[in-house]
Amino acid sequence: MYLQIGILFFISSFWSSMALFQAIFPFPQELTILKKERSSGMYRLSSYFMSRMVGDLPMELGLPTIFLAIVYWMAGLKPNVANFIYTMLSVFLNVLVSQGLGLAISAIVMEQKSASTLASVIMPTSILLGGYYNQHVPKFIAWLKYFSTHYYVYHLVIGSQYGTSDTYPCSNGQCLVAEHPVIKQVGLHLQGKITAALALFIMLIGFRLVAYLALMRIGVTKKA
Repeated sequence: MYLQIGILFFISSFWSSMALFQAIFPFPQELTILKKERSSGMYRLSSYFMSRMVGDLPMELGLPTIFLAIVYWMAGLKPNVANFIYTMLSVFLNVLVSQGLGLAISAIVMEQKSASTLASVIMPTSILLGGYYNQHVPKFIAWLKYFSTHYYVYHLVIGSQYGTSDTYPCSNGQCLVAEHPVIKQVGLHLQGKITAALALFIMLIGFRLVAYLALMRIGVTKKA
């Protein structure tokens, strides 16, 4: 069980980091071209923004699919198609949210080194508040976990493998998985899973909206 919990958290952390750092580079690299082409009215910002996101999707979702299709069965996770699909959808949502965060950071900062530095601070903080490494966060900063993408993703990937009635071997014989210290604080109830998914969908849209609004300041489209 300990190995399974660890691999689930590693999967979510690894792919969120990959998506975040890949997303912070395009806008600064294309800044000069974007300024020139927007100012000349060659295309709408919405067209550029949508093509950028859609064009990255095959790589953003393709690699996690291949990775999970191999690692899931090797790690001894539940050998069930429904659980596998649940886990994969959770990872997909994680990747898209992290990509949105990277786009927002990139669009706001518009400088590669600064954006990388900011992302390097945000990502480890989000991971530490996710609930796996530290279950005793001081109360004065405990509220920060509700802004952590990993807190919600961890909730979903754990829920993809365990239910409220599942047990595991312990010193007392069999103990409820829901009472395990690493899982207890996030819980396994359906309402919590729905809340986590809803929070991630809000972040998915919100981060992209912030990125789009930040890009609006670049270039001025000429009126016909």
